[in-house]
Amino acid sequence: MPHFESAGLRLAYLDEGRGEPILLIHGFASNKQVNWVYPGWVEMLVKAGRRVIAIDNRGHGESQGSHNPDDYGAPTMAEDARRLLDHLDLPRVDVMGYSMGARISAFLTLNHPERVRSAIFGGLGSGMITGVGNPEPIAAALEAEKLSDVTDRTGRAFRAFADQTKSDRLALAACMRSSRQKISKEEVARITQPVLVAVGTRDEIAGSASELAALMPRAEVLDIPNRDHMVAVGDKVYKAGALAFLESVAREGRS
Repeated sequence: MPHFESAGLRLAYLDEGRGEPILLIHGFASNKQVNWVYPGWVEMLVKAGRRVIAIDNRGHGESQGSHNPDDYGAPTMAEDARRLLDHLDLPRVDVMGYSMGARISAFLTLNHPERVRSAIFGGLGSGMITGVGNPEPIAAALEAEKLSDVTDRTGRAFRAFADQTKSDRLALAACMRSSRQKISKEEVARITQPVLVAVGTRDEIAGSASELAALMPRAEVLDIPNRDHMVAVGDKVYKAGALAFLESVAREGRS
């Protein structure tokens, strides 16, 4: 996989296909392969005539990270994404993020609006504003010596996932402690690009998709039926809805 330098870190990405570019930003404890390649997103988007770029966020996948929480944070990782666009000489892209990746996408859109044509916020609704719970049990689970030492249910799920993906658990713990910056309603209202908010109807983490979408002038909601936070990312309804949204944005740009 190719790499680029961002603030002294060597970060990995993939770049496949030709056509209108879309940047994919994965969720916490995941990576570009787990979030986007294995569920078929990259293949589908390439077949749809898109150039697909997917980043491994710092401390995830094949990218370098640190064990210092000060080196993380969604705005910081949004700058990594912006530097990737600079590295690839891409002035403007569509962007799709899932969960933590949606938060990063929102900061990228807010801080560099000229670089984002449209955004898909997957797996994150009103939790973008209100927060999505206490990060400490998850961070502690990631730092535990072994999985059997973890009693918190959510912490066990993330620890098991991190073990499965052979992630740097201490980097993930540092990221968890600093990556959940809230965004105010006033800031969200500044996002004027077309936005799709896609959340599973059984997602107990994301918060309300409709409440988040209502704050933005050009946002719409995609309910992903009968899916929770962990499995919605690969759902066929999500894929079809995202493709339809991207096609509508492209048509608007041609008109």
